[in-house]
This record gives sequence, structure tokens and C-alpha cells, in this order.
Amino acid sequence: QVQLVESGGGLVQAGGSLRLSCTASGRTFSRYAMGWFRQAPGKEREFVAAIRRSGDSTYYSDSVKGRFTISRDNAKNTVYLQMNSLKPEDTAVYYCAAGLGYPISDYDIPYWGKGTLVTVSS
Repeated sequence: QVQLVESGGGLVQAGGSLRLSCTASGRTFSRYAMGWFRQAPGKEREFVAAIRRSGDSTYYSDSVKGRFTISRDNAKNTVYLQMNSLKPEDTAVYYCAAGLGYPISDYDIPYWGKGTLVTVSS
């Protein structure tokens, strides 16, 4: 069993930055690809970014590419999402996910965090 706890959300002005963290319990963190997803009010959950188990490969949705950076520290059981140049449309609850495969897939994610709210004001 893996428990994921996100932190770092909050209110920020457009153009600002935030760094989200997701810390996993247990000693199996490095076995999983990790991803970030988000869900805006009234919208479906969408993929944001993912990173391979080893950390040597990443990919992003087109909407965040060039602005967000995903990274991980397997020694700390933590995955990060550095978000720069934030826009009001980035407002959402951000969820951390541990996936069995890479690329990460909704159908292959046994563990989700409870989410952290990011609000970007214009």
C-alpha cells in the first residue's frame, strides 16, 4: 500500500510560481512512475506531467509544456511539480498519482493522493 500526500498549493497571482510536492509512504516509491493530474471546477480530470521511475524521462501536456517541470527524489520518496508563469486557467485541484507503467495511464494507476488546490488570480 502506498499513500500519497500533496502539499504546496495555494493562491498566487498570474505570472507567479508555485512548487507542489507529493510524498509517498512506504519503501516502494522508486517502483512507480509518478504523475500529476488536475481537475478544474466543472471539468474532467486531465493529465499534466509524468516522470519515469528512474527520473530520466519526463513528458507534459501541451498546456503546461515549457512552464511546468516535474522531478523526483527517490531518496526522499517525493515528486515535485515546479509551476512557473501561472495562468488563471491553471486553477485546479492537483493530484499526485503513482502508476505501474510509463507513459502513465489512468487505467494503470493504483494510488492517488487527495489533492491540493491551486488558485491563480488574474
